[in-house]
Amino acid sequence: MSLNIGILGLPNVGKSTLFNALTRAQNAAASNYPFCTIEPNKAVVPVPDPRVDQLAELVTPKKITHATVDFVDIAGLVKGASRGEGLGNQFLANVREADALLHVIRCFEDPNVVHVDGSVDPLRDIEVIETELILADYQALEKRVERFVKQARAMPDARPKQAAAEKLLAHLGEGKPAISYPERDTEFMRTLLKESPMLTDKKIIYCANVGEDAMAGDNDFVKQVREYADAKGADTVKICAKMEEELVGMSEEEANEFLAEYGVAESGLDQVIHKGYHTLGLISYLTEGPKEVRAWTVHRGWKAPQAAGVIHTDFERGFIRARVISFEDFIAHGGETACREKGLMRTEGKEYVVRDGDVVEFLFNV
Repeated sequence: MSLNIGILGLPNVGKSTLFNALTRAQNAAASNYPFCTIEPNKAVVPVPDPRVDQLAELVTPKKITHATVDFVDIAGLVKGASRGEGLGNQFLANVREADALLHVIRCFEDPNVVHVDGSVDPLRDIEVIETELILADYQALEKRVERFVKQARAMPDARPKQAAAEKLLAHLGEGKPAISYPERDTEFMRTLLKESPMLTDKKIIYCANVGEDAMAGDNDFVKQVREYADAKGADTVKICAKMEEELVGMSEEEANEFLAEYGVAESGLDQVIHKGYHTLGLISYLTEGPKEVRAWTVHRGWKAPQAAGVIHTDFERGFIRARVISFEDFIAHGGETACREKGLMRTEGKEYVVRDGDVVEFLFNV
């Protein structure tokens, strides 16, 4: 499995510039006018994970494979997008399958960069986007409810489904996102939301895009975004998309020195990915061998058979046991052989909960 992040925001807030920087690919046009992104930009980005590289130095495999993140950047949304205003509404379907949404918010003043609403106001901008997402979900669910009504006329057994869907529709009609619906964990709702993914049923990471002068400390705009996100229990990242773009092409050493000048410890890509993993409760375990060293993304709390299943369904179906070494032990003692000799390789069964950084070998039989 890979992490899929949809990038949303008003036009001209720096989404495409950020996309270029995050993906290290200059394939999203960035211009000083709204709607310059007219098709959804997609990119698969390797997850920066020093553990993979350290493991590879010891094992010297033929192939090194990092976990990946899929980024999808769509055209900017505007007020009225759910009614067809602007271009972003055409591409909302491209982010309905996303695991999480990165909401880019302009938090800098610059008279040379136009704002679609004429002024910088992060909370107003957030409200515009989130209202449009709710309206888009409302319209999509309204059509499903109409189908349930027709089914219920022919099959009375379908009436409970109709009633449940209508209750969620009423919740959206009150301006509330699907993720806050109190009955969303019922079997029917889980099925409905799986069949018809909702934009407001996704976790949101709020991304404050600032100027270089605001990297050392939060300006008032960033403080507003953080307070809003904190109230919703959501994560926030602060980046300077323009600065991130300057990192493209730099060596690791040059990039670290450049970031240090601004008092920044992590690049925007690292921040977004780490927050994405935290928001969705994801971790990575590692596999190693002469053919390949690889990182695999799983949900925190998954047991060994589930984690094995991301490699191949046969691994889960025929799971026997797992041989596990902690990453720290593997590196400290120079590899698998020494860890086995020192008793640091553990044999774990079906109830073992995989930990972040575990170096694992699965034994299975089908």
